[in-house]
Amino acid sequence: MPQSLATRYPLVLVPGMLGFVRLGFFPYWYGIVPALRAGGAQVFAVQVAPLDASEVRGEQLLAHIEQIREETGADKVNLIGHSQGSLTARYAAAKRPEWVASVTSVAGPNHGSELADHIHLHYPIDGVKGRLMSALFHVVAWVMGVLETGYRGPRFKADLQASHHSLTSAGVALFNRQYPQGLPDTWGGQGAAEVNGVRYYSWSGTLQPGITDRGRNLFDGTNRSCRLFARSFVREKGQCDGMVGRYSSHLGLVIGDDFPLDHFDIVNQSMGLVGKGAEPIRLFVEHAQRLKAAGV
Repeated sequence: MPQSLATRYPLVLVPGMLGFVRLGFFPYWYGIVPALRAGGAQVFAVQVAPLDASEVRGEQLLAHIEQIREETGADKVNLIGHSQGSLTARYAAAKRPEWVASVTSVAGPNHGSELADHIHLHYPIDGVKGRLMSALFHVVAWVMGVLETGYRGPRFKADLQASHHSLTSAGVALFNRQYPQGLPDTWGGQGAAEVNGVRYYSWSGTLQPGITDRGRNLFDGTNRSCRLFARSFVREKGQCDGMVGRYSSHLGLVIGDDFPLDHFDIVNQSMGLVGKGAEPIRLFVEHAQRLKAAGV
């Protein structure tokens, strides 16, 4: 069996807001887990609360890490988080750095999301539109919980307000004051590659007309959503993946911030319907090789 991706420590994949392990036969990390395992990597796709604060999700992630350490005998794990999953992973690493070898942020809103700011401004939680949106999100979270087939643990409570606040610029600024590990000192710069023995990495994408709106994305409704959401961006107008800005995603060693991938393409959703020439699985495979070469 090939071992080119057999990292020293297990890979733990952490989903974003409204994330899941598998809905029916549809996995969140579509094609990514099999590709990593085919190369000899130990991979665990975990579930945390789809709707809640990053700190709450982080505590849930720590419980998963403890269980994985006991199950595998590994001292540490490599955390790879998508979207809010990156903040969740950052929290866990900050709280228990001795359990974490690396944190990798994939399209993570490490300085907040302008989309979240737009929703906060135009859909206040105490307004009619805000209450309707809250009801819709809670229904979606409930339905997803019913359809979840990859996780069999206790049901999570849903707290949309806490989840949403965790993604706004103000909410993430507060989070960053408490957990600054790996953050750049300057806007658009790179952060420390290693803090408290934990390595930090990040990558993200941008919407690129003629590329991300072509190929199989022609049949993917999530791409149309990202193109619509991108209209809410001001500071990073034209430099976002539809939900997270290019420079807002920076953490630690920036592997790349302009891959032609929208916010869902970057984890090979929906079911591999991605833009023209896009290869999101390759990014994960190459990163496993990177982590192995680093000895983690």
